[in-house]
Amino acid sequence: MLTALLAAVPGNVKALVQLDSRMTPQWGLPENLTVRFVKPSIPQRLQAEWWLAQNAQPQDIILCFGNLPPLFRLRGHVLLFLQNRYLVDDVKLNCFPLKTRLRLWVERIWLSGRMTNVDEFVVQTPSMKRLLEARSKGKIPVRVLPFMANHEEYVRRTWPLEIQKEKGSEFLYVASGEPHKNHRQLIEAWCLLAKEGLFPKLKLTLDREHFAELCSWMGQKIGQYRLNVENFGSVPHDQVKQLYDRVGALIYPSTFESFGLPLIEARQAGLPVLAPELDYVRDVLDPEQTFDPESAVSIARAVKRFLGIEEPLLPLQDAAGFLKHILERAE
Repeated sequence: MLTALLAAVPGNVKALVQLDSRMTPQWGLPENLTVRFVKPSIPQRLQAEWWLAQNAQPQDIILCFGNLPPLFRLRGHVLLFLQNRYLVDDVKLNCFPLKTRLRLWVERIWLSGRMTNVDEFVVQTPSMKRLLEARSKGKIPVRVLPFMANHEEYVRRTWPLEIQKEKGSEFLYVASGEPHKNHRQLIEAWCLLAKEGLFPKLKLTLDREHFAELCSWMGQKIGQYRLNVENFGSVPHDQVKQLYDRVGALIYPSTFESFGLPLIEARQAGLPVLAPELDYVRDVLDPEQTFDPESAVSIARAVKRFLGIEEPLLPLQDAAGFLKHILERAE
């Protein structure tokens, strides 16, 4: 997204961007764009904030692209592009390692304490807008401006059943391994399917180094139930697009998102989508199948519906039949 944004800066606009020094661009930048690199340390970050406060002019437009408002009130019009839902949603952080919890806690305080330094918020979905308006008590305007590098061929419609069947039974989940991505419930659903003799193929993009514990747990489940699960590891975006072309559907069990980019990319690739019945999903598309992301049973049932496998009828009895079973058991 940052690459696309910088490449789209109009030639008649004089722009300056402050980047983390670890993000040295590997692409050609427009000639009218000046880059200041900031080392990833607290003193350097504070120095960058102070430099911005001293140099911003009333006619400037300042776009903060890193989820956090400026530390100081700036001259000019300040917009904050907010993508991290953890900063505005009242979700517990105890599922994260201590270091991550501390970072998110500090960022929540930073956002709340410096919110008045922002003239306008920019988010990508109506769900994020509602959360942010509640957090800011409606005092700061919030604009919904979703964008991506390529927005062509995006549709939200559901695919006809006959087209779904043509796509095949291979599923793809494009996601990292953070807790809200919900890989454990997804794998548990695949275990339930295996118990029924069903082994649909599932492809994942989990970084084995950063999420070693999750990958180890997943490997045990794969071995125990002989699951048809393949993890490609961390995959560059251009290769992710190739994966879309090699599967029959996207399954996306994440419990919450600020945007859910793979949902849109799957639609662009012509894929059916299985996703939670949650607001963030309905913000961007209408999935072919929905489920409760907190229930492995619900996920497994959605997969079976997509594959055209019917659930057995509930063995309903009338009153006489019910009593007959009771009396037989009592004899």
